[in-house]
Amino acid sequence: MKKLDEAREALNRVIYGKSEVIDLLYVALLAEGHVLLESVPGTGKTKLAKSFAKVMAGKFSRVQFTPDVLPSDVTGIRFFNPKTQEFELRVGPVVTDVLLADEINRATPKTQSSLLEVMEEYQTTIDGETIAVDRPFIVIATQNPVENNYGTFPLPEAQLDRFLLKIDLGYPSREEEKNILHTYRTGDPFDNIAVSLSMAEIREMQEQVRNIIISEAVSNYLLSLIHASREHDEVELGISPRGMLALMRAAQAFAFLHNRNYVKPDDVKTLVPYVFEHRLILTMEGSVKKTTAQITEEIIQMAPVPVEEGAVSE
Repeated sequence: MKKLDEAREALNRVIYGKSEVIDLLYVALLAEGHVLLESVPGTGKTKLAKSFAKVMAGKFSRVQFTPDVLPSDVTGIRFFNPKTQEFELRVGPVVTDVLLADEINRATPKTQSSLLEVMEEYQTTIDGETIAVDRPFIVIATQNPVENNYGTFPLPEAQLDRFLLKIDLGYPSREEEKNILHTYRTGDPFDNIAVSLSMAEIREMQEQVRNIIISEAVSNYLLSLIHASREHDEVELGISPRGMLALMRAAQAFAFLHNRNYVKPDDVKTLVPYVFEHRLILTMEGSVKKTTAQITEEIIQMAPVPVEEGAVSE
């Protein structure tokens, strides 16, 4: 855990006032999930993703999505080499450890879908040949709010469901921006980030996360939230079984990050907005009156939180 704390601290020296967001990134990494960062331009989404990748001793790839990016630009292509008179396989940036999908909602739906297979199955298919992607593997996608931009393509439900968490960075506070001015005046702290985590250490922590205890009380609370999402009058499509497992894994990772070997109900409750909001599909009437954030808050209120933690630290 010492190296994990060092990695978190390194990011906090680059991205001010976003310690909660940084912790959520590590929750996704430890839970073997992917993250969608959303905020207006200039709030540090790309900087955060690049800094996150830099503290890990793995491969990093970036795809700058635009409407003219093709699926083969992401996954790879088999091309004819006139020198050898043979077809050769050139894998795309998707075969990596950390993939930054920058401004993902500027790509066409066809190109967006090129990430579906690798995000779910840790493999990609190029002209009929399946290429395995080693773990750990995480996709960090950024997007600007759809309603604020022309030339964007909303991510389909199947794509959104593959993101473990969706995080809104928002603007920093006045005091945080003062610190940013002071720090960045003489240089960029990104240049001083050192590697803190090896791939082997990350894989070991991911295994430990799977052993985090989830009591029956916490499991029942989690299931109550899932079913409340499906029974809400203004929700057309609630949380899927994939989303249910995502909440469970995220809660285990959250407990691990806070040096506990068991999940508390509050862990689950804290993570619900990040797991639910991008997955909920509202009815037409519901979408006119409320946002998914408001509906998520109502779902949280519908499921009573267990009084007991349901587990004792061993």
